Amino acid sequence: MDRFEVQPDACRQRQVRLQQIMQERGVDLAVVTLPEHVQYLAGPRFGPVFQPVAALTSEGHLTLVAPARRLPEIHAADEVLPYEAQWHSTLRNDQRAEAIGVLEKSVSFRGVNRVGVEFSSSSRHLSWTGEFVDLEPDFYRLRRCKDSAELQLIRKAIDGTQRMYERAREIIEPGINELVVFNELQAAAVKEFGEPLTGTGNDYRCNARGGPPRDREAAAGELYVLDLGPAFRGYFADNARTIAVTEPTDLQLEAHAYCMRVLQHVEENVRPGKSARELFQEAEEILRQAPVGEFNHHLGHGIGLFPHETPHLNPHWDDVFQKGDVFTAEPGLYAPELQAGIRIEDDFLVTDEGIERLTHFPHELML
Repeated sequence: MDRFEVQPDACRQRQVRLQQIMQERGVDLAVVTLPEHVQYLAGPRFGPVFQPVAALTSEGHLTLVAPARRLPEIHAADEVLPYEAQWHSTLRNDQRAEAIGVLEKSVSFRGVNRVGVEFSSSSRHLSWTGEFVDLEPDFYRLRRCKDSAELQLIRKAIDGTQRMYERAREIIEPGINELVVFNELQAAAVKEFGEPLTGTGNDYRCNARGGPPRDREAAAGELYVLDLGPAFRGYFADNARTIAVTEPTDLQLEAHAYCMRVLQHVEENVRPGKSARELFQEAEEILRQAPVGEFNHHLGHGIGLFPHETPHLNPHWDDVFQKGDVFTAEPGLYAPELQAGIRIEDDFLVTDEGIERLTHFPHELML
């Protein structure tokens, strides 16, 4: 048995939480079209080329409209209906209209006064003409508190990054090509998962603060910033390590130490009720004391079914940490004298009284 398969009971609990919000807001029916929210409620993940739809009544009946050739065996729906996503193996461009059409033939809109949708992707194909309510912010609030099934998938995604960093430390040396490193790290994560990745990180460059890999060779004295975010069955990890191509300089080691001070501060100070904005400001003050380098990005963010979720460790938001949050903290310092810069990022789970670090692999510039 696959221990990472869909857990219907966990999905049913999420449905109940959404029902409570629907009842509070007077929503009779929720029609969900964002793929991550369909997965969140029903369980299966269908991939980016498909456009499934789910509908939940205020009484708790969930209808899933899924691609005809991808009907799931394990799910948390009361009814699964097929829609034709392909014709003679060709993917249709009008899948959303087709799926909504199937939904409307099955789900009664009689007596429905308010329909909840996600305004960023709500379907204009719905023929119903009543009042629409935006449930998207509610979904993001619901997704903050990760249940045990979600944590299991996130921990597996983090296992993938551990294998990637182990491989990176084996192969990074002067002359190695960034594309070779990228391919080797992807392969390490795929081997760990035993299946293709459903997402990956965005920073694979040497002597740069970030970006996709280039056809370029690493040189002695440079720093390799790896910000990796492989996703396992839709759930993302996101953590960073900086690796010295050769022996690091004293200045690089000092900048690294300041980043580590911030991570220690995070572990010692985050608990439910702590302001994420205040934490950012505290980290900014620590890094401002470093003898070299500029810190000019967020301190971190939540992770889950999307790479950036709430809470935002960022001065533009005023979020407060809550039990069940899974978030990253990624202090960084950047300057030409550092051969681009250093960023170290760990993943954490907010618990009753503090946080649990989920990333237990080495932080050092070199081993």
